[in-house]
Amino acid sequence: MSDPQPTSSGPADQALRQRARRVVPGGMSGHLNAAALPAGYPQFFQRGDGCRLWDVDGREFIDFMCGWGPNLLGWQHSEVEAAARTQAALGDCLNGPTPRFVELAEALVDTIAHADWVLFQKNGTDATTVALMVARAATGRRKVIAAQGSYHGAAPWCTPVAAGTTAEDRAHLIRCRYNDVASLEAAVAQAGDDLAAVLLAPIRHDLGIDQEAPAPAFAQAARRLCDRAGAALVLDEVRTSCRLHLAGSWEPLGVRPDLAAWSKAIANGHALAAVTGADALRDAATRIFTTGSFWAGGVAMAAALATLAVARRDGLVAHLERVGGLFRQGLAEQATSLGVHIRQSGPVQMPLVLFDDDPAFAKVNAFCAEALRHGVYLHPKHNMFLSAAHTEADIAQALRATEAGLQAVRRQFGAG
Repeated sequence: MSDPQPTSSGPADQALRQRARRVVPGGMSGHLNAAALPAGYPQFFQRGDGCRLWDVDGREFIDFMCGWGPNLLGWQHSEVEAAARTQAALGDCLNGPTPRFVELAEALVDTIAHADWVLFQKNGTDATTVALMVARAATGRRKVIAAQGSYHGAAPWCTPVAAGTTAEDRAHLIRCRYNDVASLEAAVAQAGDDLAAVLLAPIRHDLGIDQEAPAPAFAQAARRLCDRAGAALVLDEVRTSCRLHLAGSWEPLGVRPDLAAWSKAIANGHALAAVTGADALRDAATRIFTTGSFWAGGVAMAAALATLAVARRDGLVAHLERVGGLFRQGLAEQATSLGVHIRQSGPVQMPLVLFDDDPAFAKVNAFCAEALRHGVYLHPKHNMFLSAAHTEADIAQALRATEAGLQAVRRQFGAG
């Protein structure tokens, strides 16, 4: 591990921020805005390779955000990038799709347990929005139930910030509590005979709170209530894509959705999204109109085909569980040794670390800032991600940085 980095981002990063503020409102928008992170986090990056990132000032980090999820196999994965380059030499955005369009649809239908068909998009918000359009076209109804606090994208119907939207944009959105069967039942009753869909994340991964695995009874109730109401059960797999189970995150629970939205990791960093659906909704999927000039781009689809092939061949999920388990175990042992109380939640391949008695996130900010100074990029509120490129050696190096982070918390806040 190199010597600790300065507590502020470097001069090249600061210069780019200043330039950006002149030509981009606020300098940066949305979840990529580093202003929401502790001091020292860079805004701009130069390159990525494997599980490592370099900012524009040359600082190197072991990355536990993976581009907020897209990096599944490792940045610059040789097989994925070779497939993308081969397709790029032939063409990407043409007058119609390339053969990769059909090949990828076939591969997804063969991989995802509930899927009989696929529609392609570019971003996660595209996919969740299209999924609800299909559900409404199929049912002729309006109401959609979603869990309180769940993030499903940045369109007016779901963005977490109300600016620029109207109350009418969400007039047919009903909220329930995740993992609360009674709350879900009450929401279904409120929707009455106008229920089009229940939209759920496969796990509860709301910002800044402990993650929750889905209670089997909750998942089963969602399936049962949708069947009873003639509504579609929709899983938002945008964040969980491929990391929990290649056939679908709820496969271990024996619960399959009618529709699922996918993005982020399915093309290992190339922009792609998809909606998968069951045969009962096939006709409805032909009746909606959604399109994008780049939605059938061949390069991302070639990358996705390679990503799926590598994930199946190399036992991706088992690897993520192994290295994620080592990271979680190491953190737990460090915290116990130092007498600092931490909470680790979520699946080990999508970890979240929070601290007891930390309502303003001061402890976790200090922890992440010190780990960053020691070359490890963590996030203080958002679930993190592991990739196939994380090795045992990377985890060992990262744990040296997290130990420094926990020591910083103990120095500033004491034990407990």
